[in-house]
Amino acid sequence: MIPQHSAQTTISSLQASGLTGRGGAGFPTGRKMASVTGRKPVVIGNGAEGEPLSAKDATLIARAPHLVLDGLQVAAAAVAADDVYLYLPHHVIPIAWKAIGERAAAGMDERRVTVVEAPDTFVAGEESAVVRRIEGGRALPRDRVVPTSISGVKARPTLVDNVETLAHIALIARYGERWFRSVGDAAEPGTMLVTLSGVSRRQSVVEVPTGTLLTDVMARGGVDDLHDVGALLLGGYHGSWIQASDIPRLRLSRASLAPLGATPGAGIVHLLPVDACGLARSADILAYLADQGARQCGPCRNGLPLLAQLFDDLGYGRADDSTLVELHRILGLVDGRGACRHPDGTARFARSAVNTFAADVLAHQGARCDAALAAARRAEDRHRLRRAGRS
Repeated sequence: MIPQHSAQTTISSLQASGLTGRGGAGFPTGRKMASVTGRKPVVIGNGAEGEPLSAKDATLIARAPHLVLDGLQVAAAAVAADDVYLYLPHHVIPIAWKAIGERAAAGMDERRVTVVEAPDTFVAGEESAVVRRIEGGRALPRDRVVPTSISGVKARPTLVDNVETLAHIALIARYGERWFRSVGDAAEPGTMLVTLSGVSRRQSVVEVPTGTLLTDVMARGGVDDLHDVGALLLGGYHGSWIQASDIPRLRLSRASLAPLGATPGAGIVHLLPVDACGLARSADILAYLADQGARQCGPCRNGLPLLAQLFDDLGYGRADDSTLVELHRILGLVDGRGACRHPDGTARFARSAVNTFAADVLAHQGARCDAALAAARRAEDRHRLRRAGRS
């Protein structure tokens, strides 16, 4: 059982713990909870996880649903919310229902939890899209003027926390802020769940202290040879590419990653094999992001499809100098002008791809591809090894 605390004790403990949101933005959790003001608050546990490269939230719900539900109850008690929701994709809803039923049978929870299905779309987990879906509408972002903590579900103050954040809230309520701060980076303490994919054939989810070396994170997923890695995508489809040569010196912390314009985000570490083309992979991602837009503003309706087309030209060999000029022009028109953060995140990803794979841009213009050359070299090496084994 989670110990009962007053609202102020819970909020003070969270502020002292240094817990930041694990959904990607990294906002201080205690400060976010304290900002929920007004009558009849609402609390939502967000496990939508529309990011294709992330599996941490679904894994957490599957393995520790009661921990998430504990945190949801603690958060609801802290802001005096009567309406409590859990927002999840369809494939983990049965697990949540089972856990909620077990808790009801045991008389554990003061507040009833309503489960709402999250659509399988990229923007469905954006905070204002979550609120819109809870209200019964489509899971599309809104052009927010007033913070959700003041006016969210049906204009009531609303707290939206990622399910991993809720799990940490439950643990801090049980063990205290000093326990939580005993591991991880001093500026952003605790642990975080990381989804690893790419070079290895399987996707895996691991828990590591914040501030862990990226090489150690990769090793947890069975990748310990950087010669197999061409680049690393950190933070998912709205994240940043990092060159393989930079990986050994970087840690999973904002301070370490800030000079490269990257953040840990929602804990996504995706490795690009050395023989895969980063421009082509980026073009495919941008095509997906353009298709997943809410299409509620000009940057989303017009800018993102143009951006995707220009990257398709870069990635698949139909580009010239004018392509890059036009690409930077479109990036300038998209960035900072959208009704939600989707165009901004997409533009950030595109810029990081252009910078990280600048040599590939030039190579493609000359009808070459460094990744293709690397693949040919690796194939020749394997062929030589096989011949040597037969001799």
